[in-house]
Amino acid sequence: MRKLMTLLIIFVVFTGHLLSAGSAYAELENWLDISDVNKGIVRVTYEVNPQIKTKLQVQRGQKSYTYNLISGPNRDGFPLQMGDGTYTITLLEQISGKQYQVIRQETVQLQMADSNRVYLNSVQNVNWSNSKQAAAKAKELTKGKKTDAEKVQAIYNYVISTVSYDKQLAVSLPGDGYLPDMDGTIASRKAICYGYSSLFAGMVRSVGIPAKLDMGTSAYVDTYHAWNEVYLNQKWVTIDTTVDAAWHKSKKGYTMIKDSSKYNVTKVY
Repeated sequence: MRKLMTLLIIFVVFTGHLLSAGSAYAELENWLDISDVNKGIVRVTYEVNPQIKTKLQVQRGQKSYTYNLISGPNRDGFPLQMGDGTYTITLLEQISGKQYQVIRQETVQLQMADSNRVYLNSVQNVNWSNSKQAAAKAKELTKGKKTDAEKVQAIYNYVISTVSYDKQLAVSLPGDGYLPDMDGTIASRKAICYGYSSLFAGMVRSVGIPAKLDMGTSAYVDTYHAWNEVYLNQKWVTIDTTVDAAWHKSKKGYTMIKDSSKYNVTKVY
């Protein structure tokens, strides 16, 4: 990694406006782990002060994703999902309002043999591991299944028949810091669309099948929505467990694979 920054920069996250100021954070020598960058992921190690909003920005060219880091020790993974090239990874702390100071900034190069590999990783909002209940359940459900399609169908059937929509969470959702918890969803059997799609993506990834968590709008719902795409038979197919769970409970007809033209993707993880 290149020499760490010694200047403090005030950064307005959503406008891109930069102003210079001075300071140093010499204690953050090993904040960014790029050991698995060839898999399309970087990891951030940082102790977040609970009194200070802290963000991570991942940028390639004119495109960027901004993430909230949770209070306390962080060791989260973040996807490099915007294709091969140069990524700028920036760690930010709030000064006031939308003004943030740059604590650290690094550039990394991505060149992947298989771009779908990024959608197998455990990342901040699709946080899975073999030691967690979601992965164990996925392996139980797919035991003996020979094809990826059979495995995905088994996981899909479990999610739509087990998890109900959490109306209380939907109306009392905290701000932009909310993150789904897969094992929590399995335990409570409740989720909003974000929780459904995170659980489904994590379970599918845990059995070795690439799965995206998409966000945007859909013809099926009238609010901002989350759903999935899964790589089956050499192509990406759209699956919406939130909508299908509701249809399953109301005994309406539905199919697992949706018409992708009914969905408009604004973010993908």
